[in-house]
Amino acid sequence: MRSRNTPKAPLLAAGLAAAALAALTPATAFTAPTASDASTAKDSLRQYTQQKLQWKRCDVKGPATFQCATLKVPLDYSDPGGKTIGLAISRLKAGSAKARHGVLLLNPGGPGAPGLQLPVDPLMKFPTEVKRRYDLVGFDLRGVGQSSPVSCGLTAEEQADHPYKPQTFAKDVDRVRTVAAKCRARAGDMLPHLTTRNNARDMDVIRAVLGEKTISYLGMSYGTYLGAVYMQLFPQRADRMVLDSATDPTRIYRGMFQDMAKAAEQAFTRWTRWTAHRHTTYGLGDAPAKVRTTYWDLIARANRKPIPFEGQRLTGDAIRADNRTFFHVEKAAERIAALKKAAKDKHAAPSGTPGQVQDPDDNYASIAWSFMCADTRTWSHDPAEYRREAIRDKVRYPLYGDFAAAITPCAFWKQGSEPQTRIDTKVGALITQNEWDSQTPLFAAQAMHRALRGSRMLTVAGGEGHGVLYAPDGNPCADKAVTFYLTTGRLPTKNLTCQAPAGQE
Repeated sequence: MRSRNTPKAPLLAAGLAAAALAALTPATAFTAPTASDASTAKDSLRQYTQQKLQWKRCDVKGPATFQCATLKVPLDYSDPGGKTIGLAISRLKAGSAKARHGVLLLNPGGPGAPGLQLPVDPLMKFPTEVKRRYDLVGFDLRGVGQSSPVSCGLTAEEQADHPYKPQTFAKDVDRVRTVAAKCRARAGDMLPHLTTRNNARDMDVIRAVLGEKTISYLGMSYGTYLGAVYMQLFPQRADRMVLDSATDPTRIYRGMFQDMAKAAEQAFTRWTRWTAHRHTTYGLGDAPAKVRTTYWDLIARANRKPIPFEGQRLTGDAIRADNRTFFHVEKAAERIAALKKAAKDKHAAPSGTPGQVQDPDDNYASIAWSFMCADTRTWSHDPAEYRREAIRDKVRYPLYGDFAAAITPCAFWKQGSEPQTRIDTKVGALITQNEWDSQTPLFAAQAMHRALRGSRMLTVAGGEGHGVLYAPDGNPCADKAVTFYLTTGRLPTKNLTCQAPAGQE
């Protein structure tokens, strides 16, 4: 799911009060602190906000100016004197002390993708104007990467996506119950506090430790939700906020999965039209209906006999599980044509067995479920409800509906420490979105725009893929608009539209 000056005491105290109050109350909106609240918050969080960081070079192979440090934050903000955890942060200082505006905090999404390397990530093409004005600050969220990482000890099978099937449903229920039990056994004391609200509070501690009155922010995918929660909890601290490929904050997270299925179906329909016009190139059908039939025949064939392809033996379900396939119409056509050819190749050498892979590092999967299960209390704990929704969505969205609505470990997860955050603020932000992103769909980004009433939205008409900004093959129009906002602080006066490169329609 793609990643200012030393504060005066009264301003610092107000920000800390906001953090403390947000930690102590179940209310979902920001609550203004009183003078006594500010004093209490300042005292209780002083050990965290006044840390002196020990910066050191992040990597001997990386630039000497790219430095890392570890800071401490409370595991539970309602008990700041209790257990602490370490947060790994990085910094690439602004290129010009004179032009410097402050810090630009970065998050790559996930939830659970590590962000420590983002300031020097070769796939992030930050413009010179941005690098001159900002310290680029990366960090690993609590439980992620080098920040007190969580591991539940999950196997590859337990980390994989599984579609709903009547004949395997009982087994699937046992599997996700086991995932939840493993996480409780390995990280039970941390799980209630692995939430986006606490990630936002951690961000505000980072702000204070770096000596900044406010922070600017670039968050992608899940990072858009994290940015919105920060804006809700700390509206006075949010400066220039950029949300790339936004989630619907009212659909976190079960609804978000089901929205992916809806968007994947839309992208698939678009792909059948595009591919039908290029039958002479790909040989998949000269009409959309024929392309669709070719695809589903291939899926049925792969389910009968897995297809040897790129070192794996792919079942039809394994092919469908990658809901990113139809992000890019041309790449999708090339892949499906290659799979069709491989299915017909009688001399193809089998490689491995379906689903046979070594157990990968499970930090990403462990922390993703931790955040998603603890962030909201809307997950059903009734397996029969998942069954009903999966049967319904398989009919609605044949491509991915049975994956998106399948039962998850959240059905057996203990609730997080707080309710979900309601996003409703006038804080300014710029939301960027590709029209044909099926991971965080256009209609989801539009819902985020409505919730962030001070935001503007930039849509890339015809844009494909998950993520708009500062990519090697990114959209120059969108990059220019965001760079203008980051360097001047001026939002567009109205929503904007950029055009994708020709040839995608």
